[in-house]
Amino acid sequence: MIPAEHPSATSLPAGMVGRKVAGYRLEGEIGRGGMAVVYRAKDLRLGRTVAVKLLAPELARNEVFRQRFMHESEAAAAIDHPHIIPVFEAGEHDGILFIAMRYVEGGDLRALINQDGPFPVERAARLALQIASALDAAHDHDLVHRDVKPGNVLVAAGTDSEHPEHLYLADFGLTKKSLSLSGLTSVGQIVGTLDYAAPEQISGRPLDGRCDQYSLGCVVFEMLAGAPPFRRESDLALLWAHLNDPPPTLREHRPDLPAAVDAAVARALAKAPEDRYASCLQFVAELRAATAAGPAPWTKGGPPTRVVPAVAASAAVPEPSVPEPPAWAVPVVHPPPRD
Repeated sequence: MIPAEHPSATSLPAGMVGRKVAGYRLEGEIGRGGMAVVYRAKDLRLGRTVAVKLLAPELARNEVFRQRFMHESEAAAAIDHPHIIPVFEAGEHDGILFIAMRYVEGGDLRALINQDGPFPVERAARLALQIASALDAAHDHDLVHRDVKPGNVLVAAGTDSEHPEHLYLADFGLTKKSLSLSGLTSVGQIVGTLDYAAPEQISGRPLDGRCDQYSLGCVVFEMLAGAPPFRRESDLALLWAHLNDPPPTLREHRPDLPAAVDAAVARALAKAPEDRYASCLQFVAELRAATAAGPAPWTKGGPPTRVVPAVAASAAVPEPSVPEPPAWAVPVVHPPPRD
């Protein structure tokens, strides 16, 4: 098995700052990965600042990839949710596929954890609620994110002192799914970030929303403990841990946490998808309910034994309400030119 987040042969667009792409003037590079570069850009038609992702040119030359990418972009653009980065436009320009999205001024959850973590459990649950609501909205549209991690959660200023941060889930794995379905990834390659990859993602089994729930569980663990659940010296050892090792108890890192919080996170990190919660919001509902419990006492031999709640018990916890999304601009998706 070859742990990889992207095809190593991909060549990325370079020296694009100052150029115009489909009505957007690229003003500065703000992110770079294995398959794409993200630029801050000016929408020359509306005068607003946007984020434009340019994909490697060779991806546009694969017809299956192009069609899958456009289909998934259109599906993502149709999601209207306050915690999902809205897609304004997607298409092809001079042989390069692009996506134009809302530009968020601020950092990401990775920087926030590095700056303030570990978080109090109430803050972690409040932030997790925003991510969970975004994920469930995507799952309702048959989209699986496939790469939930702190770096893909953007943090903007909130509305008031009770809601100091507003999170946006970004980078919906459209390229990743299209790569998998078009055959551009090699056998054994993993599309995703290893610290947060679900066991079924590693083993190549079919994925659904419970894959994202596992990754969200890893993110919540990190918000509370300051590090992801599995830290290993090599990628292969990390893959093995996700597949076979039980996650460490949170209370090894945070003895102040209620045991019920540990149990809720443990269930989201279950190896088998059917042993996790029915939805991401149900996971967060259980987490928030657990914060009301006091910390269990430590035994002489170490932390208390963790008991994962039964499905019937957690099903009784109502999902937290999520505000109705605002009416964002209607997205425009341009199909790729026909040969």
